[in-house]
Amino acid sequence: MISQKVTVGAGTKYPLSGMLTLPDGLSSPAPAVVTVHGSGPSDMDERVMKLTPFRDIAEGLAKRGIATLRYDKRTFAYKKELAKADVTVEEETVEDALAAAELLKNDPRVDPARVFILGHSMGAMLAPRIDAEGAGAAGLILLAGTPYRLEEVVVKQLARAGGKSPLGLVVKLEHKIFAKKFDGLYEMSDDEAKKKKFAGNLTLYYFKEMGQKTAADYLKESAKPVLIMQGEKDTQVLAADDFEAFKTQLAGRENTEFRLYPGLNHLFVDALTTSVLQATKEYGAERHIGDAVLDDIAQFILKN
Repeated sequence: MISQKVTVGAGTKYPLSGMLTLPDGLSSPAPAVVTVHGSGPSDMDERVMKLTPFRDIAEGLAKRGIATLRYDKRTFAYKKELAKADVTVEEETVEDALAAAELLKNDPRVDPARVFILGHSMGAMLAPRIDAEGAGAAGLILLAGTPYRLEEVVVKQLARAGGKSPLGLVVKLEHKIFAKKFDGLYEMSDDEAKKKKFAGNLTLYYFKEMGQKTAADYLKESAKPVLIMQGEKDTQVLAADDFEAFKTQLAGRENTEFRLYPGLNHLFVDALTTSVLQATKEYGAERHIGDAVLDDIAQFILKN
């Protein structure tokens, strides 16, 4: 395995530190993957406490003959500069993923016709859009994604997090407050949505811009191979709701595969809790993505 530091978006306003991980002993250009983060600021490993899913994926795929490019998310690398900016989904995620795909295609060690987009969580929601906007991917891998709109996901997650504890009651109240903010979202003009805050510096336009088309909408317009993966014990994106909704909405779509992993959580390691409020316990113990997940990703890539 070879790991090489690279810069995604070199020469732009927001160059990003990245890591290109390649298999040992390449005799011909390798298939490759661009990893796309979930919501919030995140480093290139998509580190959550002691879990590093993107590093696990990069190292695991290298052993299986596949290259991976991972990079710091723009809102992680430029936290201070963007703290007061009204960043859109396009600026936060899409632009950099397109630059990463282009970087891979221009590397002679990579097969430009076999570059895949792998998105996790919100990155999975955006992967089909990234491809539609010009990534030219050979296929898409969606980990813990959802066919629902982002605002629907936020409201559902807050509703599930509510409980009888003091924290749960606060979350329940927040759920009602935030749910109301989205009333009439798609009837608002862009300017009106940009002026209305959701939380912090996040405006309603962030949701409106992203929600014009869902992941499923984009996939219905594409014939490219797609692998949709879900942890059965995920408490943020649910197997019984989001995963099943993908299967329903994409019923009859060719080149679509679904994989459900018993006992795995949102980051595709063994789940330790059943509550979304117990993040410290869930993500504070070191574990790594196992062979079952890595093998399925590799097999999907190598056959497409």
